[in-house]
Amino acid sequence: MTWPRDVEIAEGTIRSILPPGGAPPSAPAAATVLDGTGRTLIPGLIDAHWHAAFTAIAPTAAMAGDVGYLYAAAVVSAGRTLQRGFTTVRDLGGPTFGLKRAIDEGVIPGPRIHPSGAFISQSGGHGDFRLPHEVPRGAAGHLSHIELLGVAAIADGEAEVLRASREVLRQGASQLKLMAGGGVASHYDPLDVSQYTVAEMRAAVSAAENWGTYATVHAYTPRAIRTAVEAGVRCIEHGQLIDRATAELLAENDVWWCLQPFLDDEDAVPMTGPNRDKQRAMVAGTDRAYELAITHGVKVAFGTDTLFDARLAARQGAQLAKLSRWYTPAQALQQATFHNAQLLRLSGERNPYPGTLGVVEEGAVADLILVDGDPLADLSLIARPEEAFTAILKDGRIVERG
Repeated sequence: MTWPRDVEIAEGTIRSILPPGGAPPSAPAAATVLDGTGRTLIPGLIDAHWHAAFTAIAPTAAMAGDVGYLYAAAVVSAGRTLQRGFTTVRDLGGPTFGLKRAIDEGVIPGPRIHPSGAFISQSGGHGDFRLPHEVPRGAAGHLSHIELLGVAAIADGEAEVLRASREVLRQGASQLKLMAGGGVASHYDPLDVSQYTVAEMRAAVSAAENWGTYATVHAYTPRAIRTAVEAGVRCIEHGQLIDRATAELLAENDVWWCLQPFLDDEDAVPMTGPNRDKQRAMVAGTDRAYELAITHGVKVAFGTDTLFDARLAARQGAQLAKLSRWYTPAQALQQATFHNAQLLRLSGERNPYPGTLGVVEEGAVADLILVDGDPLADLSLIARPEEAFTAILKDGRIVERG
């Protein structure tokens, strides 16, 4: 709806949407009134690929540092994420169960978190950040530091993958995250390698389905993606090196594709070092990936996958605004609201927040942003939340902004 409306909020949900001057149900005298004249009301934003524990700290601090420091930084980052208008995130790897609980109980401010817990990786896979002295692991070897922190679960073979999946679900994961191929940030695995067999992935998919939820995978290449689809995975993360036939496969199997607008621009990470060549090779496929997704009608979700960079984390909205390279402003906003909310519903009974998200309609959760201007005409407003967002509401409560 683009015409003027009065929106009444009660008990965390949108109670009514009426023409100006209509007769909403009687509101208490102490009700807070926000003047939206000349402004646009949109749903709270959703980042479908976020790492709440790792957005603003260096890799060494995340993988080998003090756990207290890691959580202290995550608390600050969670508050800033909410202040950028991202009221919900799908967390795809990291020790966030405690952070989620603190947010849900009102101990600290932050977005809703749909947690994956430790990402599941084979030895030498994208999630294997063990230090050299921690390899090899003996038959009765101790867990590595990253496993003890809950960053990753190193699992090889069907039995180990099944155990790791069940343990993560036991802790409260709303979906499972596996590493199905090489990555940019990891040191041991080339970008082109495939990881896990169909049988190993099926073990995780089976565990997830038994709990009424699903598995998603990190994958860039056609081989890695095809293996995941054959195993029954319901979502692909990244996929920048995909080909036409594999994009068609995603559409045919109704598999979600969570793409990120990775480009070789001011936000490229890393800019130097041994992984820079992998980063260049990956971003070279971004334009084609979006084109294939659009051409074949694949269901696309928006995520940022920000890691280890406080400056980049602050540009969460700017990443969303980059979607104007491939989509209209309306289509881009739909990805980060309505479409992402549909993806979250794949968690079924494991969805920790079963209310309706991603829309402005009666009965929906009152996660809302009042924008000073029209983001449907100027998507760059989303990149400037500190000046363009007049008010941010989560559960009908105004978010305090420092």
